[in-house]
Amino acid sequence: MIKSMTGFGRCEVQEAERKITVEMKSVNHRYLDVSIKMPKKLNFFEAAIRSELKNYIQRGKVDIFISYEDFTESNVCVKYNRELAAEYLGYLNQMAEDFSLENDVKVFGLSRYPEVFTMEEQSIDEKKLWELLKQALEGAAKGFVETRITEGAHLRDDLLEKLDGMLSHVDFITARFPQIVAEYRQKLEDKVKELLSDVNIDENRLLMEVTIFADRVCVDEELVRLKSHIETTKETLKAGGSIGRKLDFIAQEMNRESNTILSKSNDLEISGHAIELKTEIEKVREQIQNIE
Repeated sequence: MIKSMTGFGRCEVQEAERKITVEMKSVNHRYLDVSIKMPKKLNFFEAAIRSELKNYIQRGKVDIFISYEDFTESNVCVKYNRELAAEYLGYLNQMAEDFSLENDVKVFGLSRYPEVFTMEEQSIDEKKLWELLKQALEGAAKGFVETRITEGAHLRDDLLEKLDGMLSHVDFITARFPQIVAEYRQKLEDKVKELLSDVNIDENRLLMEVTIFADRVCVDEELVRLKSHIETTKETLKAGGSIGRKLDFIAQEMNRESNTILSKSNDLEISGHAIELKTEIEKVREQIQNIE
């Protein structure tokens, strides 16, 4: 099977204390380019997330959105810094003594000094949190891959149809080529007879001219290579896998052969089919860009 590089997946996993939602979407890209947006408290999982994704994706520009909700009534606690409070109080007592002032410090006032009381988030069980995140990530990735496979099947069927159409143009040009050589010989012979009606035609000279013409417009090698590229593309599509880069290279070769065929053509029918062939190759190249 083949996969499209366009896909979407979403998974939401919830337990008593928290919920994680993962969404994934992708578009075409030459390589694998992953962008992850998630809460800061999950940042230390980024490397693990990227490693996990390699099991599902080889190419494409992938955007991943992760949301995290904590349902615990209190996931923070108050920390009292006794040493710092004592240091503040010591200096205040010193100031009162130095300047003969009344020391009117009360508990409430002292508690408002910086860092005497601080709010700290309770530690998170990273292993448990990763298990939840991984579950959501795997669910989203599997759905994501399924959409890619479905789209990939449509791409394969469309490409196979286009390739069959290309083969029909190749077959026409292959069959037409001997005819244009024969027609050229007949036209040349008729022209010589018209100009030299009372002189015998030099068959060797005529044969030489026809041979030169046939060599100039011969596209046998290009047609053989082009047909081989088309058949290889069909076999590769049927075999499946991560084939996008390989098919892109073959499509470039097909385009090169079709350009040569068109440049050598001096027959309207062959030119017409060569142009149609180039058009179909361009369509195939565009579709191949969507394959992983």
